[in-house]
Formats: sequence, structure tokens, C-alpha cells
Amino acid sequence: MKKEKALVWFRRDLRDHDHAALSAALAGAQQVYCAFVFDTEILDTLPGRCDRRVHFIRESLLELDAALRAKGGGLIVRHGRATEEIPALARTLGVSTVYANRDYEPAAKQRDAQVTQALQAEGIDFHAFKDQAIFDGAEVLTQAGHPFSVFTPYKNAWLKRLTAADCAAWPCHGGLAGGEWAGVPTLAKIGFEPSDLDELGIRPGMAGARFLWDDFRHERIKRYGTRRDFPAVKGVSYLSVHLRFGTIGIRELVRTALVAEDSTWLSELIWRDFYFMILDHFPHVVCRAFKPAYDAVRWDDWPDGLAAWKEGRTGYPLVDAAMRQLNHSGWMHNRLRMIVASFLSKDLGIAWRLGEQYFADQLNDFDLSANNGGWQWAASTGCDAQPYFRIFNPVTQSERFDPEGKFIRRYVPELATVSNKYIHAPWLMGRVEQEAIGLAIGRNYPAPIVDHAAARAKTLARYAVVKQAS
Repeated sequence: MKKEKALVWFRRDLRDHDHAALSAALAGAQQVYCAFVFDTEILDTLPGRCDRRVHFIRESLLELDAALRAKGGGLIVRHGRATEEIPALARTLGVSTVYANRDYEPAAKQRDAQVTQALQAEGIDFHAFKDQAIFDGAEVLTQAGHPFSVFTPYKNAWLKRLTAADCAAWPCHGGLAGGEWAGVPTLAKIGFEPSDLDELGIRPGMAGARFLWDDFRHERIKRYGTRRDFPAVKGVSYLSVHLRFGTIGIRELVRTALVAEDSTWLSELIWRDFYFMILDHFPHVVCRAFKPAYDAVRWDDWPDGLAAWKEGRTGYPLVDAAMRQLNHSGWMHNRLRMIVASFLSKDLGIAWRLGEQYFADQLNDFDLSANNGGWQWAASTGCDAQPYFRIFNPVTQSERFDPEGKFIRRYVPELATVSNKYIHAPWLMGRVEQEAIGLAIGRNYPAPIVDHAAARAKTLARYAVVKQAS
């Protein structure tokens, strides 16, 4: 028999379809209320009051609220501490159960534990569901029953376990409870300002996700494997921010990847599950290296080097172009994320945690699991079968993945007139050649902040402490 009332707590799953918690609530209760909390414990940690992510969430909530109202319900939006707001709302509504989708971040797990305890004191159940991953918990383990620590074996086990049921859509039909809700508050009401989403062409919500997904899956997914590494080419899906906030579901993407038989695209989706799994099973990665021995590495304290990296003035064109793209748009191509992370930790010798934090502040699609996993991979402190002597050469990476310098010239206009021969290493031009195009290395574009060959040797020596300890 169905329970009378239930509450669905939306978090990073801002859609009204293929939603595990919503589906379960609709199947288990006669009346289902829907709520979202602008959690001040999260908002108060943000670097400023003009944040694209908060703006994106707010605009996505408008669409979600409209979609729920069209089904007879609506979205109750609160602003405060979620650990207080959800129990209070559940008590006021008189629900018997609160439904939500699982989150794997340590702080989120602690929050949910507090909410569960508060609800239990009121005689209210809390049910959490798998929604943002295909597999979680103990579903994909080694033969010895342990979590994986290297991607390829995990991927093989993931694929072996996958069935059609694992990526089937959750039906969301049933009785939503209506009411005179106040609607979604303005940004000003929660203490924030509008950002430049419109100017950047970032379209929030389910409609924004659908537009990008349709654009990618109809044609470009077939060429993803050959085009994904070139930042000047429209080769990737650009869906990362929508996956982050759940305006599109992972199951639909996996189903399409399987039909398209695109193993490269599917592998990228599996990486996402992998990093969720790592964060869930090894929460120490938030503040320490995944591989404890790498905590012994001593990094350079170089504020000027860190500032040059952040501002895109290292003298390495592709690195600078990538950082300027991030600063301008809040997004960076995945190949470039690897290059700039390697450059910070292995060319500049600066702690990867400082780069991780900068990305956390700047990225529209910031996701703790993927950001931490990516940075630790680049710094060789994380889940990587390759040892520390894998060091990206920023010049050869530039020559390979931006061969004509199109991406560089877009974000580093000082180099617009540099020929393809020198665009990747403009400091190799002679003075006469520089003067001929109005360029002066060291004046209107910086000389390289480090010599890569010398930096590589220094990095190998820096990491030797790990080799000695093993």
C-alpha cells in the first residue's frame, strides 16, 4: 500500500525525468512534494557573490519548477542550512519519507547522515538512491572484493557487469502534490548577483542540456574519438556542467554510447563513475595524496609562478591560452586540463592542491571527484598506472593538438601574427623576426617562465623521495 505523503529532495539532479528518487517516491506515495535547498553551508564557501554555478542552478530551478507545475506539483525552494531546512519542511508537510539521490562527497555524506538522524527523531524515513552513477558502492569490486585503484581493470569489470537494466530510464509518473509555493527566489534574495551566462552562451536547465546533447549525439559522437583532443575543433559534448547539476541523466548518455558503439565516449563516462568510486571509498584523497608515499614530495613555494600560471602569462602559448580560456569562460578543454595541471606540478614544481583549488573556484562544471582525480592523475599522486616520470612537454603537446595555433591565437591575441613555425615556441624567433611582426618576447609577451628540460630534471629529482621510500 502506498504511503500518503513523501518529499523528494533535489540536489545535483535538476530534472523531472529519469530521476531515481522521484521515481521511487511516485511509486511509493500518494502525494509527492518536491524541494530544493540553497544550502548556506555550501554557498558561504564560494569565492564571490557573482558565481556562474549559482546562477546556473537558479535558472535550472525555474525550468524544473515549471515542469513540475505542469504535472500538478511544483518546487518548494528554501534558503538556509539543509540539515535544518529539510527536517523542518518534512515535519511541516507531514511526510512519512524523504527521498534523495546519493552524493559521494564526504561533506555531503556527513550532511545526509545528520539529516537522517534528525528525520528519524521525528519518525520520518530517509531513502537514498543511485542516480548520478551507473554503479556505486560495492557493485564493482576486484575479485578479492576490494575497490579498484587503477582505471583499466575497473573499466573492464564495469563493462562486464553492465546490463540493459543498469542504464534503463526511471519512469516518473504519479501524483505530485500541488500548493501555493513561493516559487524560485531571485539571485538577490539569496545574496548573489547575475553572472555572464547569457554573454557566454551558456544555456542552463534541461532544455540547455537537450540542445547540447542533440547537437552532439546526432553527428559528432561518431567522430569523438578522433577529434576530442583538439581544443580548436568542436569535438567534445560540452555537457559537463549539465552532468554536474543533473539537468541530464547519465543513463541516457550511456545508452546512446552503447548504441553508437563509441568506446571512447563510453570510456569517458566510465571515468566519471571511477572517480565517484574513488571519492566514495577513499575519502582521504580530499586532503591527501591517494598514494600516501607522495605526501613526502616537497613542492616549491613560488607565489609569482603560481600567479603567472593562473593569469596565463607563463610564456608557453598553449598553457597561457588554456588558462585564459578558463578565466574567461569558466570552462577548459579536457586535454588542456591535463596539460596545465602537468605544467603546474611538474614544470613549475608547485603543489597540485593549489591548482586543484583554483579550478574549484573557476570551473562552472566543478565536481570534487573529477577535479581531484584529474589533478592527482596529472601529478602522479593518484590512480594512475604510469609513474611520476610521465611529464607532458608543453611545446610538443601544443604542436600535436593545436598544430596551426588556432586555439592559441584565439586566447593569446599577442601572438596573432606569429607564423605556424614559431607559434608553439615564439621565443625561438630572432630579434629581426620579432620586430617584423611587432612582437617583443619579454615585453608584450613573456619569455618562458621556466626551461622545460631543466624543470623536468628537477621534477625527477623531486619525486626521487618516492622511489627511495618504495
